[in-house]
Amino acid sequence: MILVTGGAGFIGSHMVKTLLKEGYDVLVFDNLSTGHKESLPNNVRFIQGDLRDKLDIEEAFKDYPIKAVMHFAANCYVGESVEYPSKYYRNNMIGLMNLLDAMLHAGVQKIIFSSSCAVYGDPSKDLINEETVPRPISPYGRTKLFCEEIIKDYSHAYGTEYIFLRYFNVAGADLDGKLGEDHDPETHLIPSILNHFQGKKDTITVYGKDYDTPDLTCIRDYIHVTDLVLGHLAALTALFKNSSINETYNLGRGEGYSIKEIIRKCEEITGHKAVVSFKKRRPGDPPRLIADSKKARRELKWKAALSLEDMIRSAWVWFVNHPNGYKKIC
Repeated sequence: MILVTGGAGFIGSHMVKTLLKEGYDVLVFDNLSTGHKESLPNNVRFIQGDLRDKLDIEEAFKDYPIKAVMHFAANCYVGESVEYPSKYYRNNMIGLMNLLDAMLHAGVQKIIFSSSCAVYGDPSKDLINEETVPRPISPYGRTKLFCEEIIKDYSHAYGTEYIFLRYFNVAGADLDGKLGEDHDPETHLIPSILNHFQGKKDTITVYGKDYDTPDLTCIRDYIHVTDLVLGHLAALTALFKNSSINETYNLGRGEGYSIKEIIRKCEEITGHKAVVSFKKRRPGDPPRLIADSKKARRELKWKAALSLEDMIRSAWVWFVNHPNGYKKIC
């Protein structure tokens, strides 16, 4: 059985669907603070619990034969982490330590950790590989890096086996149209643009137009959520086969798009015109983050296959068919 923490969230729910399709037995653990139980199949095993409560997560390991953990549960907004660092250190790090202790007591050794390109901070190179020295510039990025270090220490002391997946900007929706991105408030760029086109936002807010990039807006590497979960599946397979243990992998496309380019592509695909307002930069936002994922291609036999257009089209289909998100769909 695979325990998926945060399994009712955007990425977690896509992971659960893929694991079930591949024949895995799955247990979802989520506090539903940002996730949606409606995103999960009715027959999936589900525990509503909070990782900050040791008893909640310990009970999960007592009651189910868990063999590995895929850990998605975390707060994940760079800007919010700058404003509320206490929330991020408490939720992301204490939650992880409670999870690791519960694993240790239950004799469960294997964990796939959902990390982030935010650990790299503001690197000087155009393409970021796993050897790039992490220098996070936001509390969110620091929590992810500290969590990696905690897991390494548990590995050294207790034999925990891990794979870290540092991924870049995740977008898109389930290609079957049944799962999508539903946050409140929504801060991610592509769903924010699509919400704007549906009349849910008056404008698209762009933070900063003075970056050292060709059009002066931030450049990011975007990856389709389907490609991302397939990367996690490849990592889980490698961990079970012992072909890749205690390794770190970037998951991205290796292509960068600026905020203005994303807005134009959304306009082109949907036929809508965006109203854009610019505000000053947010602390913690580097100008450019683009992945070098050669290591994942070489060792995990994984490669992102879906394009930026696939991300926007699949997300738009989901938004059109779910105008209220997961509300009132059951």
